[in-house]
Amino acid sequence: MTPPADTDARRIAYGAAFTEGLAQMMDADPNVFVAGEDVGRAGGVFGSFRGLNERFGDMRVVDTPISEQAIVGLGTGAAVSGLRPVVDVMFMDFMLVAMDQIVNQAAKLKYMFGGKATLPMTITTSAGAGLSAAAQHSQSLEAMLCHIPGLKVVMPSNPYDAKGLLISCIRDDNPTVFVKHKRLLGLKGDVPEDLYEIPLGTAQVVRPGDDVTVVTYGRMVHEATSAADALAAEGIECDVIDLRSLQPLDMDTVVQSAQRTSRVAVVHEAVRFGGLGGEIASQIAEEAFDYLDAPIERVGAPFSPVPFSPVLEKEWVPNAEMIGERIRALAAA
Repeated sequence: MTPPADTDARRIAYGAAFTEGLAQMMDADPNVFVAGEDVGRAGGVFGSFRGLNERFGDMRVVDTPISEQAIVGLGTGAAVSGLRPVVDVMFMDFMLVAMDQIVNQAAKLKYMFGGKATLPMTITTSAGAGLSAAAQHSQSLEAMLCHIPGLKVVMPSNPYDAKGLLISCIRDDNPTVFVKHKRLLGLKGDVPEDLYEIPLGTAQVVRPGDDVTVVTYGRMVHEATSAADALAAEGIECDVIDLRSLQPLDMDTVVQSAQRTSRVAVVHEAVRFGGLGGEIASQIAEEAFDYLDAPIERVGAPFSPVPFSPVLEKEWVPNAEMIGERIRALAAA
């Protein structure tokens, strides 16, 4: 994916695009600050906050104790008081420790105050398998968060979207969750130096095609695109949609594609059972059932914890070959 042709772009890594967007927002708005475990002197477990402490100081890049409840609670209080905190929960798995703060406090506060309060807090976190980080550091739990009214959730697949979506999250007056995939942090792409936004709730067609609609997000965008490129040699053209924003969902783009292709596959790295694919498939069935020529295919991980073994983990995560096989069968149905 590339930025618009009229932008002055450079090729930088996904992680660097995230850091740059955050630093520029901190420059532009003194109310923006960062807090979390090791975000200050260490620069974050994956280097996502590297250099910010030296640039902005301890008061705006705050190292916290190892307490996810305290981190999110700090962000919630600061946000309702008029600041724009960016709080980091090191691994997505650890968000479960702070679910009361996220679900019953941050997500509900505007409702509880009759819409008279704002809560411009961004929670950043890292998700996904592929680093042999085992069952407690490798999960993709975005479907849980998307189920919570009051939260907005994004999961960018490339550096350009990482910067643009982060800026939109920070500027939003609602609690947002920005999910980075650990395996994408080194991915390079064209990124404009200026500040720019990608509106929340807008998907993008990253590879046009007329035979099968493939709906996906995060790291699976790259696996699905690789599968689509291979299938093109067999005469099967896939319309690959990168959701980018998971809550709100851009179902208009998805439904319009489904109506045109008549076949749909939904792909995500998260466990297939109870995953976001079920909700997407249901909405497609509600809006475009009469256009479908085959059942909606769902591709996701098996219903098991993420294996520690590199060999088993590689088999557990959906890949281009697996996705291609399912799409090939769907096209023939």
